[in-house]
Amino acid sequence: MARINQWNPENAEFWAREGKRHATRNLWISVPSLMLAFIVWQIWSVVAVRLNDIGFAFTESQLFTLAAIPGLVGATMRFVYTFAVGIVGGRNWTVISTALLLIPAIGIGVAVQDPGTPYSIMLLLAALCGLGGGNFSSSLSNISLFFPKKEKGTALGINGGLGNMGVSVVQFVTPLIITTGTFAALSGDGQLVKDGQQFWLQNAAFIWVVPIVLMTVIAFFGMDNLPGAKQSFASQFAIVKRKHTWIMTYLYVATFGSFIGFSAAFPLLLKSQFPDHVSLAFLGAFIAAAARPFGGFISDKLGGAKVTSITLFMMGLGSLAVIYFIQQGSFAGFLVSFLVLFLAAGTGSGSTFQMIPYIFPAKEAAPVLGFTAAFAAYGSFFIPKLFGWSINATGSYVTAFYVFIGFYVVAIALNWLFYQSKRAEVTSFVTAKEAADQPKAAH
Repeated sequence: MARINQWNPENAEFWAREGKRHATRNLWISVPSLMLAFIVWQIWSVVAVRLNDIGFAFTESQLFTLAAIPGLVGATMRFVYTFAVGIVGGRNWTVISTALLLIPAIGIGVAVQDPGTPYSIMLLLAALCGLGGGNFSSSLSNISLFFPKKEKGTALGINGGLGNMGVSVVQFVTPLIITTGTFAALSGDGQLVKDGQQFWLQNAAFIWVVPIVLMTVIAFFGMDNLPGAKQSFASQFAIVKRKHTWIMTYLYVATFGSFIGFSAAFPLLLKSQFPDHVSLAFLGAFIAAAARPFGGFISDKLGGAKVTSITLFMMGLGSLAVIYFIQQGSFAGFLVSFLVLFLAAGTGSGSTFQMIPYIFPAKEAAPVLGFTAAFAAYGSFFIPKLFGWSINATGSYVTAFYVFIGFYVVAIALNWLFYQSKRAEVTSFVTAKEAADQPKAAH
């Protein structure tokens, strides 16, 4: 593949001649690579549900912790991954970060075959899954550099949304793949459960090994390091001094943080409240991930701040509805309300990311995308832990939802004050057309 020697996507002639072709190729290699990262990151959300069925004896709190630890480590790794693209190059880092997913994938497949595996080893493997969580920041930072400002919302929505789809993929595929012994000759013997059914829980991890190897090779030969994209850590770290970095971080925590946190906790919540319907756990993450590209696209048309405001309001209403139906013991109401939450969170994840390129210059927007994503990823740790605390302290999950509602109210106020009101400091992203015609906002 010929090396790219210049890059100027804002130049319409360059974009039409060759820029769009290169950007599209890198985007469509980035998507499955990121999807695999999310699969590995969230694999514990479904593996933890079955551990005690095959002979382990962990408490409910320990299981919630196993589902939460990848979120804690993944969020922390995102701070490292955020700046990696600027230091070593987008293609190089995609290859490295994708290959690293092999470590937890193989490790989990081995560990779950022995019910005597210590909890400490399980925690270590859960922590290693955090490597997958880090990929989101580097992937979004990288792809943002390929596209012109008028198309960033859609491109980031596609990359993030289809990448996020890995959560629903792992939650849908795992219950199916662990019941088949087709790969027993390669993956090992199955495990008997109390009702006599046989599981091959190791399949939940081993099945992803070949795709990870394949995408590592494809990224190596098919992606590009953009010229002029490299930046020192110090120059990128300057974003922490920007007020809007922290405001957008809060908004993204409210949207994507909710999406990834609810995704990690939803299977365990279903098993606790409505155990006959655990197989539907994948629906939440699927809807949220599918909504993310739409959130980016509609924000390119209507403006990210407006769409973000609507989604935050929907998340508050959805949380109130979940509280009501938990108290009523209604599965149908609980499921529909939670799916509204996922829909709004996914759409809001796309709309908040669409806002960032219009607030910051291109070279700052890339690390800001990764930085905000790093903080938001802590949602996959704190939300499951908050549910665990809520049930232990109050005997109900309702208290946790009141905390979420309070968080969304503050987010609505911040979005209105800084990006929507007549006194808003930044309005250049009201519509994509206006934003393209106006100078960059001060930051």
